[in-house]
Amino acid sequence: MPSPTEISVAQLARLVGTPHAPILIDVRIDEDHAADPRMIPASFRRDHRLVEAWAGAFRDRKVVVSCQRGLKLSQGAAAWLRHAGADAQSLEGGFEAWRDAGEMLVDMAKIANRDASGRSIWVTRARPKVDRIACPWLIRRFIDPEAVFLFVAPSELRAVAERFGAMPFDIDDVFWSHRGDITSPDHTCTFDTMVSEFGLDSPALLHLARIVRAADTARPSLAPQAEGLLAASLGLSRMFKDDLGQLEAGMMLYDAFYRWCRDGVEETHNWSNPTKKG
Repeated sequence: MPSPTEISVAQLARLVGTPHAPILIDVRIDEDHAADPRMIPASFRRDHRLVEAWAGAFRDRKVVVSCQRGLKLSQGAAAWLRHAGADAQSLEGGFEAWRDAGEMLVDMAKIANRDASGRSIWVTRARPKVDRIACPWLIRRFIDPEAVFLFVAPSELRAVAERFGAMPFDIDDVFWSHRGDITSPDHTCTFDTMVSEFGLDSPALLHLARIVRAADTARPSLAPQAEGLLAASLGLSRMFKDDLGQLEAGMMLYDAFYRWCRDGVEETHNWSNPTKKG
C-alpha cells in the first residue's frame, strides 16, 4: 500500500490516457534513461538537480514523479514540488515497477521536432473528419499533452512543415500516414501507424484503432461501432468552422470511445417497461 505521497502503478495506469491524468515527470538520471529510453505515456523529462528552478511552474497542478526505482530522486523531487505548491506524488517502485508490470511504454525518439517550450509540433490538412482528430487525441493523451496542431490548406502543408519545423501527418508519402495498398484488406490508417510506432499496444487502444480504421477507410464491417464514430465525426465537422474548436470537442468523443474500449465492452443496456398490466 503506497503512502499518501506515493501512487501505485495500478492507480496511475487507470489515469493515464484520461482527461484526469496528472502531469507525469521523469527524473531518471541520463545513464538509466539511456539504458531504456522508453517512457511512461505522456511523460517528459526534467533534471532532478534543477528542481528548485522548475518546480514553481507546476503550482496548483497534480503531478506524479518517477525515477528508476521510486526512491530518493522521485521522492525528493515530489517533495520540492509540494513545497512549491503542487499536489505531487512519486510513483511507487518507479520506472522499473511500471515496466515490470507490463504497462505501456512509449518510444519518444519517434518525435523529431519540438519547439523552444518542448512541445511537439504537428501539421495536417484543414477540415478534419476521423483520422485527423483521432491522431491528435492519441498524441495529447499518450505522447505529449502540450502538443500543437496546425491545420492548413493541403497545397501549403509540406511548406508549412518545413518552415515551422512541424511533423506532417495523414498525407501521402510521409512517415505518419496510412500504410499498405488502399485496395488491400491490410490497409491501415494513420491512427494505426501511431499506435504501432509509439508502442501503444494495449488491448483498449488496439480495439479503438480497429474502430478508427473501419470509420476512416469505409470498411464498417471491421467494427460495428465504426458507423457511429463516422456519424459523430461528420456531425462535428459541420458544427465547427474552426478546426481547433472541432478538435477540442472531438477530444471528449474519443475519450468516451477509449473508456468504452477499456472498461465497457461487456456492458449491455436493456430497457423494459416497468408498468404492470392488469
